[in-house]
Amino acid sequence: MNVLYEEDGALKAATVLADQNTSLQIETPHGKRTKIKATHVLMRFAAPSAADLLLGANGEAEGIPLDFLWEASGEAEFGFDELAAEYFGAGALPHQRAAIALRLHSAPMYFYRKGRGRYKAAPADALQAALAGQARREAQAAQMAAWQAQLVAGELPDDLRPDLPMLLHRPDRSTLQWKAVDAAASQRGVSPVRLLAACGAVPSTARFHFEGFLAEHFPAGAGFAEVGLPPAVDLAASDARAFSIDDASTTEIDDAFSVHHLEGRLRVGIHIAAPALGMPRGSAIDDIARGRMSTVYLPGDKITMLPPPWVDAFTLGAGRRVPVVSLYLWCDPHTLTIERLETCVESVDVVANLRHDTLDPLFNAESVAAGLPDFEWRDELAILYRLARQLEGARGRNADTQPDKVDYSFFIEPGDGRPDSERVRIAPRKRGSPIDLVVSELMILVNSAWGRLLDEAGLAGLYRCQQFGKTRMSTQAAPHQGLGVSHYAWSSSPIRRYADLINQRQIIAMARGEDPPYAARDDALFAAVRDFELAYDAYAEFQRHMERYWCLRYLQQEGLRELDAVLIRDDLVRVSGLPLVMRARGLPLSEPGAALRLAVDDIDLLDVSCRLTPAGP
Repeated sequence: MNVLYEEDGALKAATVLADQNTSLQIETPHGKRTKIKATHVLMRFAAPSAADLLLGANGEAEGIPLDFLWEASGEAEFGFDELAAEYFGAGALPHQRAAIALRLHSAPMYFYRKGRGRYKAAPADALQAALAGQARREAQAAQMAAWQAQLVAGELPDDLRPDLPMLLHRPDRSTLQWKAVDAAASQRGVSPVRLLAACGAVPSTARFHFEGFLAEHFPAGAGFAEVGLPPAVDLAASDARAFSIDDASTTEIDDAFSVHHLEGRLRVGIHIAAPALGMPRGSAIDDIARGRMSTVYLPGDKITMLPPPWVDAFTLGAGRRVPVVSLYLWCDPHTLTIERLETCVESVDVVANLRHDTLDPLFNAESVAAGLPDFEWRDELAILYRLARQLEGARGRNADTQPDKVDYSFFIEPGDGRPDSERVRIAPRKRGSPIDLVVSELMILVNSAWGRLLDEAGLAGLYRCQQFGKTRMSTQAAPHQGLGVSHYAWSSSPIRRYADLINQRQIIAMARGEDPPYAARDDALFAAVRDFELAYDAYAEFQRHMERYWCLRYLQQEGLRELDAVLIRDDLVRVSGLPLVMRARGLPLSEPGAALRLAVDDIDLLDVSCRLTPAGP
């Protein structure tokens, strides 16, 4: 005796060795012996053999039209042998009955299983939907195969071009487009990004990195929603003549200074742009700033925290009277000892925007030592420099004991229209110049003074703290050991940093004697601390990433094959003359600070990497 039975969702045939009523010992056509339950048996037959039954049934099943079978089966539940009797007649042979069972079993869209060997025809609408779905899947599979073939051949399918931002930067692994790219990349043995780049999907590597950053942090784009124009602000007018000091590319000018002799005293003004006056908490423009948290800087470009009309309204541009929050230092004119501080919310005339490139040749360490030449703002800068030296000493700091440090400015010059044809110029600028000292000390003073005043007034604020070498943001005042101050609340860059904007709202309320916008334990402050630190760190990392990218572009542009470098530690080196820190291979055992000569190979602008090895003799 032989049986047709169901096992693991498949129909099989075997020879019965022993029948134990509830179970059977069987032997498959391949010689395997096993035990099955009697309830799994669909049909018993004496002939043909198990192997011949399956061979004949499979051949017979191929010729049975499913549509006819579905129409003939009716609406009621039925057994396969019943349908076999109708299709082949009452004397249907075992292989014919098995053929019907196989055909029913292989067509779940047409026939729903209701038990072993029992089925029910699918409703017409459900069948049509299932068939349409199958056709769609087959078409999708064919489309994926066609895309995959093009990609493997090094061609970018036109259909994939609109999806390149997703495929390159934020892949949706459920899409057909990504599945085709991923399959082709696996076939080629490369990453999906490498595959797409080889197909011409990354014409500009600089744009590739920028768009990757936008995809992660600005998925809706770097543009601004319409929020209208800033309101006019009516403020008392200061008699100060203010001037700013910035590099040539700065457009968000947050701070300016003034020096005025008045009634036998010296009044030094630190004037901070006041966008908070036009941006109440919870307003539409506040939501925009809150969403960005900071301006993003990168070589040759930036993404501002505020829309351009709002930057233009509050930036301290020359030739304008602008709203500011001023911290006045009333000093002894001879000793420059600070006798009292005064905070004012007012408007001020900005008379000049001094720029580093034109000021550096006139106001530098050598000219200070030899006696400043005659130039506009010389007397004011000389006073501010003396004051800055005193402020630095009061903090327990002395620039003369600090190691020389260098900042670098990146200038990206337009190319000839071809992708990645821009030229980069990298200009070093030594830190610690008199200009730097004036600006940094007055900014430290204004941030520490306002932080202390907020704390003493019992008003909430966001503080920058450093203890035991760890710097963090906090809603509680704590010392900044690195700067040597008891309080430090970022307040000097409200056009560019949201933390400063929050603090400025509190400072304005304090100066005017009004209720502050933020209470001491306002949840918005804790959320702002968290979100600001995350955004600020991400933006800073992107800036470092792009500076590294442009350094590698510079090496390519100049055709540099060998470099001088200094060992930092282990295999970490700093390239001389560039803000580039990388790892090198095969270095000899050396002490940190050792001078090295390195060979440059395999510059990769997609990965932003290169291979550095010791140069030959």
